[in-house]
Amino acid sequence: MTSETLDRAKINNILIRAVNWLGDAVMTIPAIGAVRESFPGARITLLANPLVAELFTPHEWIDEVVVYHRKGSHAGLRGKLAIAEELKKNRFDLAILLQNAFDAALLACLARIPRRMGYQTDCRGLLLTHGSRVLDETRRLHQVEYYLAMLKEQGITTGDRRLLLTVTQEEERDVAEMLKVEGVGEGDFLLGINPGATYGSAKRWYPERFAQVAKELSRRWGARVVITGAPNEADIAGEIEAAMDGDCINLAGRTSVRSLMAMIRRCNFFITNDSGPMHLAAAFHVPLVAIFGPTNHATTAPYGTRAVMVWKDAECAPCMKRECPTDHRCMTAVTVDDVVSAALGLQEVVTHG
Repeated sequence: MTSETLDRAKINNILIRAVNWLGDAVMTIPAIGAVRESFPGARITLLANPLVAELFTPHEWIDEVVVYHRKGSHAGLRGKLAIAEELKKNRFDLAILLQNAFDAALLACLARIPRRMGYQTDCRGLLLTHGSRVLDETRRLHQVEYYLAMLKEQGITTGDRRLLLTVTQEEERDVAEMLKVEGVGEGDFLLGINPGATYGSAKRWYPERFAQVAKELSRRWGARVVITGAPNEADIAGEIEAAMDGDCINLAGRTSVRSLMAMIRRCNFFITNDSGPMHLAAAFHVPLVAIFGPTNHATTAPYGTRAVMVWKDAECAPCMKRECPTDHRCMTAVTVDDVVSAALGLQEVVTHG
């Protein structure tokens, strides 16, 4: 429950604690927009891990990004005290904790931020001055609405649900040059394939099926295929590349967050697991087909109108497990034809409206 009314006249300097996963961070963007809309004259600083910090550097709703190296220079008690001291110098009036961790609230207290807003999760309720309970109906909300619901309880609202992301002209030029080297011109149809999922193997559909989908859609659309992925997903991408006899551009492990954003924005269509890049594609309004298995599509679906989800009912899904303890039936049931049909149907709608 809220212990005091938020006096907006006293709020001129705001710290927002970002969440830690790339896809989750994309889904907090409307909440960040609500803060900007409610406090148009305030200075807004985002505290984020290195990966998420890239996502918001730059971003028109954020004035400054402070990188929290929790596993590096800010590790341990000494590191936590160091980042708290750095934050304290900014004299923030309000901390909005989008991350649901105890660490987020503790750090805001150590930084002597007088108003601390967030969900009462992870045993941190006593550390919050403006806490909100997580009710059963709250847990069932899509993640975009979940973050907005907490802010709404404190009178911070918006009608704007945009997943606003910024790509610079230089980043767009760099991607265009990278593709030009691979023989992809400005007007060529680019099909993105994202076979990885950082959360765990249970969320990953199969490389050989991704390859079959890519072959079929590239044949129908005259598309060039680009494979995206993190460095630890290079083996998966390599399997797809081999299955396609090298007739693709394999960028797994070769892009930063910023260049990945620009590459996905350049794509004309995207096939993906439930992952961070899926949410990036949704933010850039790239038509996409998302394959779901162990995760809850009701709460983490791509947020937008240019997306189709493919999943099959299984008695054990959604289990939310990183690795499948049985036979991965939620994913094996999804066929190549299922994904190709979903892609063709969505592209027809996008093309002809």
